[in-house]
Amino acid sequence: MNIRKATIKDKEIILELVYKLAQEEKVKPEEVQLSLDKIAEHAFGSNPYFYVLIAEYENKPVGYALYFFTYLAAMGSPILYLEDLFVDPQYRNKGIGTDLLSNLKEIASAKKCCRLEWHTFNWNKKAIQFYESIGAKPSPESLQFRLTPK
Repeated sequence: MNIRKATIKDKEIILELVYKLAQEEKVKPEEVQLSLDKIAEHAFGSNPYFYVLIAEYENKPVGYALYFFTYLAAMGSPILYLEDLFVDPQYRNKGIGTDLLSNLKEIASAKKCCRLEWHTFNWNKKAIQFYESIGAKPSPESLQFRLTPK
């Protein structure tokens, strides 16, 4: 097993894994708006919006973590925000998700982040069980809100 930072050569792999996660989350393929051009610009352009770790098992890409940094003014510290964590179902229970999160913790520590945060759907019981098994706790004092610009 290998966890590595994605490069621009991984655009197709990233897009394929995003589609697999979307399928698992019951998102219709036509609703996925990410493209190879957007990955090139948004992850590997001069001002990246996000970063990706690729998980490989027997030299095959089987998972990814897509993350970015935000900032907590009160703490005067960055936060590593995990947007997507996905491991192909046939490769689960092999420690891949744990290794991805371990790598993210190392990145967060190196960047002097005060924490690593993410969300999951309340219907995703397997994910919730996994996160709790590694010691993660839900944040009872916060709700996620959304405002969509027109």
